[in-house]
Amino acid sequence: MYIKTAYSTKGTSDDVIQDLKSQLGGFDTKMLVFFASSRFAPNIISQKVQDAFPGAAVFGCTTSGEIVTGKMLKNSLVAMAFDGTAVNDVKIEVVENPKNENSVKKAFAGFESYFKAPMSELDPSKYVGLIFVDGLSGAEEKLIDKIGDLTNVTFIGGSAGDDLKFEATYVYANGKSYTNAAILAVVKPGVPFTFIKTQSFCDLGKKLVVTKANEEKREVIEFNDKPAAHAYAEALGVAVEEAPNRFMHNPVGLVIDGTPFVRSPQRIKGDNMIFYCGVTEGMELSILESTDIIEDTRKALEQAKKELGGISGIININCILRTLELDQKQLTDEYGKLFADVPTVGFSSYGEQYIGHINQTATMLVFK
Repeated sequence: MYIKTAYSTKGTSDDVIQDLKSQLGGFDTKMLVFFASSRFAPNIISQKVQDAFPGAAVFGCTTSGEIVTGKMLKNSLVAMAFDGTAVNDVKIEVVENPKNENSVKKAFAGFESYFKAPMSELDPSKYVGLIFVDGLSGAEEKLIDKIGDLTNVTFIGGSAGDDLKFEATYVYANGKSYTNAAILAVVKPGVPFTFIKTQSFCDLGKKLVVTKANEEKREVIEFNDKPAAHAYAEALGVAVEEAPNRFMHNPVGLVIDGTPFVRSPQRIKGDNMIFYCGVTEGMELSILESTDIIEDTRKALEQAKKELGGISGIININCILRTLELDQKQLTDEYGKLFADVPTVGFSSYGEQYIGHINQTATMLVFK
């Protein structure tokens, strides 16, 4: 077996580490991806996980809930270990101050020196990028755009959470913890891989064009030349006061070839609307309506299984808003069970990265 998962819900960091070591003992770990509840002291947990797997490339982030084979958890630590046949090679770079494009260039120089090839020439069918970003940095759009300019390798990942406290989120690499940073890893898997981007929404056909925005703050001032909150409420036929109750069920999305790239509203500020991810002036958004997360995910998994001829591991980044919706509909256990037959690891995120920065989506890296 070349991909293996482990998890622990024990009380102290030391007990959690012992638990992980006992589950992964004897496994020749080359790369370990881990996701940890914000209840663990960031510096301590990162150092202890690295010390437990000294020869491995170890990285991850804090969460707002964890996912592991067959289960959705809280207050736990989950991990996925890959041996040398699953991952032939991996290089981790830390991007500190991710809004500064020079820091991305510096990380890419590190990759190029390691792989002895320009990042623009790496074969995207043989290499894949993983990205975990401080979920409160507001840097995701700039970061993913810059990465897209520099390479054809697909980067997939998510924004770190902190159990809905919105105080501080951390990314982990090489035994250290970082805030206002991103972890980038370029991986050369030993097996074929594919991606799943699944979001459970249909397009209601009601258009909202961003006519005025403060793009830096992800704030829409006007839709269709009207105050944003009023235009959104009007499109749904509800009062402005009622509008926030519809955010989870009726976000908006950029619809490309029938596929929505979701932009979730966070809150109303005066007449303006603050979003969880980037909105730009001139963007035409559609009002969406949530459908069946369980059925949509099941279909996406079946499709990936068919494409690859079987699945040996999944890294699943699932938006916190989807997790909350599952919770609300009492479907948490059912969602977890969709991943019961395949080694899976993941977390509830403050945003997802796949081609762009999105919300209310699950982005998954799937290994044959």
